Amino acid sequence: MACIHPPSCLLAFFLFAAIASAQLSSTFYSTSCPLAIETIRHAVRVAVAKEARMGASLLRLHFHDCFVNASLTRTHAFLLGCDGSVLLDDTSSFTGEKTAVPNNNSLRGFDVIDNIKSQVEAVCKQVVSCADILAVAARESVAALGGPLWTVQLGRRDATTASLDAANTEIPSPKSDLDDLISAYSKKGLGTTDMVALSGAHTIGQARCISFRDRIYNETSIDSSLATSRQSNCPSSGDGDDNLSPLDAVTCTLFDNFFFRNLVKKKGLLHSDQQLFSGGSTDSLVTTYSTNTARFFSDFAAAMVKMGNISPLTGTDGEKTNDRENIISYLSSQHVAFAKYPSGKEKTKATLHLSTHVDKGPR
Repeated sequence: MACIHPPSCLLAFFLFAAIASAQLSSTFYSTSCPLAIETIRHAVRVAVAKEARMGASLLRLHFHDCFVNASLTRTHAFLLGCDGSVLLDDTSSFTGEKTAVPNNNSLRGFDVIDNIKSQVEAVCKQVVSCADILAVAARESVAALGGPLWTVQLGRRDATTASLDAANTEIPSPKSDLDDLISAYSKKGLGTTDMVALSGAHTIGQARCISFRDRIYNETSIDSSLATSRQSNCPSSGDGDDNLSPLDAVTCTLFDNFFFRNLVKKKGLLHSDQQLFSGGSTDSLVTTYSTNTARFFSDFAAAMVKMGNISPLTGTDGEKTNDRENIISYLSSQHVAFAKYPSGKEKTKATLHLSTHVDKGPR
C-alpha cells in the first residue's frame, strides 16, 4: 500500500474535527489502531538492520516533509507542514516535491514507507496517516541508531497537493550561511537552539559530492586532511556529483555527538554545517554539544517535537464554515468520498495506490 499518489494517504479521521480542534495527541491511535506504533517500530528496525543508512534517510524524509508548506486549498487558505506532501507523485494538477533541487536524486526511503504503510494497513485499515508514519519512523530510526526517544504527537492529516516551488525555496541549502539558517528555521517557528540541535542529525547519513565540492576545494575553514580525503572521491569537475561521503567520518551509523566534535575541529563536511562553528553566535552551543551528549539528545528530542508540530491546524484555526466547506469541496473534486457519522462529522475515505521507486542519493 503506497503513500504516494494523491489523494495518496488517506485523511482517515474526522475532517471537521481536524480543522476545528486538531490538537495533536500522543494517544491519537490508542483506540483506533493500538498496534500502529509497534508495527512502525518493527518495520523501521528491520529496514535499519538491513541498511544502517536507511535510518538517516527516513529521518530526512520527515524533515523535508515538515519544512515545506503545501497549500490544501486552491485559495491557499490553509498551509500545513508535516503533511506527507513529500510523498506525492506528480499529477496533472500539480508537480510534486520529489524533483525539487534539495530532493531530486537525493531523498530516498520511499519504498520503506510504502512497506510500513502496507503493514499498518494490515492491522488497521484506513486509519493511520502517512504524515504520522513519517513522524514515528523518524523517531524509531534515531532510536535504532542509538539516539534519543521522544513523544511523537499524532493526528496529522495528509496533503492532497504538493508544492515544487516551496520545496525549492523553504528547505535550507547545504551552502547556507549562519544567518540564512537562523532565518529559515525562524520562519518555521524554530529557534537557534532548535536549528543547531536538528543539524546534529548530520551525525548519521551521507552527502553527495555536489553538495560539498565547493567547500573541499575552495574554503579555508576546513581541516586539510578532511579536504584531501574527500577530494579523492569528489573530483573538482566532471563526473562524480552523486558520489557519496559520510557526513560524520567517525561514526556515520551511530547517532551521537561526533558531528559537533567534528565541527570544533573544522571537520564539518557541508558549508552550512561548519557555519555553526565559525566564530558566530552558535559557537558556544556547538562546544556544549561536543562535550555533553545528554544535553544534545535532550535538545534534539525537544526540537523534533517542535518541528513535528509545524503549522498543524489546532484549536479554532480554520474553523470558519466557509473555509471548511472549501476544503470539503476541494477534496470532493479530487474524488475523496465522505461518510457521515452520528456526530455529524465526516471521515474521508481515499484509495491507496501501489507505486515503484528508485532510491538514489545521500542518506
